[in-house]
Amino acid sequence: MKPIELNDPSKIEEFLGNIALTGKGFTTECLLGDVYDAGLDYPDFLKAEGEDPGALYLGKSPAWAKYHVRQGKRVFMVYGGEGGERRTHFSETP
Repeated sequence: MKPIELNDPSKIEEFLGNIALTGKGFTTECLLGDVYDAGLDYPDFLKAEGEDPGALYLGKSPAWAKYHVRQGKRVFMVYGGEGGERRTHFSETP
C-alpha cells in the first residue's frame, strides 16, 4: 500500500469511517469510532502506511497496517499487521 497523509478533518473522518481491522490483537468494525473514543473528535492529521491483510478499506483487503492520527497535542496510533499482533497507543503532550 502506498503511504497516505491527510490534513483535512472531513477527509480524515471519511477515510477512518471506511477502515475495519480484523485478525490478532486490536480489532474494530470502524476505526473512526475508536479515534472518537480516544478523545479525538476533530482529527487534523492522519498518516497511514504499510500493508495488513487483516485490514479492510471499503470492505476490501489489504489496507494499511499503521495509522497515526493527531488532533493538536493528542495522538492515537495503531500498529501491527502482516502476521503481528495489532496494538494501539494514545498519548497527549502537555
